Amino acid sequence: MNFNHFLTSYMPDPSIGSKKHFQDMIAQSVLAEELNYQTVSVPEHHLVNLLMMPSPLQMAVKIASVTKKINIATSVVVLPLHDMRIYAGEVATADILTEGRLTLGVGRGAFSWEMDRLGSPINKSKEKFQESLEVLRHLLDEEEVSWNGKYYKFEPITIMPRPISKPIPIMIAAMDPVSIMDAAARGFHVQSTVLSGSKEILLERTTAFKEGAKLLGEKGKMLKLSMQRVAYAARDEKDAEEKNLMAYEYYKRFDNMFTGPGLVNRGLIKPIERNQTLEEMKENLIICPVNQMIDKLSVYAEAGVDDFIVSSSFGQNQEDIIESMHRISENVMPSLKNVKSRVA
Repeated sequence: MNFNHFLTSYMPDPSIGSKKHFQDMIAQSVLAEELNYQTVSVPEHHLVNLLMMPSPLQMAVKIASVTKKINIATSVVVLPLHDMRIYAGEVATADILTEGRLTLGVGRGAFSWEMDRLGSPINKSKEKFQESLEVLRHLLDEEEVSWNGKYYKFEPITIMPRPISKPIPIMIAAMDPVSIMDAAARGFHVQSTVLSGSKEILLERTTAFKEGAKLLGEKGKMLKLSMQRVAYAARDEKDAEEKNLMAYEYYKRFDNMFTGPGLVNRGLIKPIERNQTLEEMKENLIICPVNQMIDKLSVYAEAGVDDFIVSSSFGQNQEDIIESMHRISENVMPSLKNVKSRVA
């Protein structure tokens, strides 16, 4: 199982300033390469201070300019917010400027408040996402593409410049097992998460991916399943307790956007009360000392997860994030390197 460093881009204190906030994420990306993480992942969200990244392709190009080999993924681009005729050219440019290191992770959107304010209501985003994805694939892979659909109607066009990757790897964010299997069966990499779910849900989703990949035969063996979780390798139990409390405050804001009313003031998400208790959250997240982390992540490796995406920031300072990255690289990665999948 490989490791992927996710730039959560959470800025609870706006006084830190955008310049330092982005400099810190760039420093994390450089360190991730040094510590043998396989990938750095970049989110897309607008108008809020959590997962704050309005231009993930720009960030991907910047990361590529200060690194040499690490892969860079969008995790994930919200396709319904973009015009594919314009976006395909931006993706092709990013593919060129990252020298083919880009994986384009895509999804339909997650925050209703954000989607409504950007003119693409989430209750209509699934259908628009599906058509947008097909348009994007054709524009990236073919020349003189025309379209006559519900959301796109255009005469033949060729996106310029042409991408250098043939094809650019595309990864679909999916939670439902049927959607996961369908994405893999169509030749897409898949990113998922179990959120507050159980080991049974993890196995359900990994099994769905493998069943979809099998339908492709040999090509299916090249597909990857990525699983994203909040994770932090604590110094000790005291540090873990402190960071779990911090993560609970983070989730008060995440819940507000993901399932809550969307209470935002000047870009800052307000905390709301949670249904999940602190103790329930601690059981579910992977914020713990190294030995416990190894035990918890072994379940993911044995289930057949190819890439574990470490959602790295939930309010702690840069020094703590960097120390956790070192502990994961030096202690956790070697322990999981040779763990084999036990799921057929």
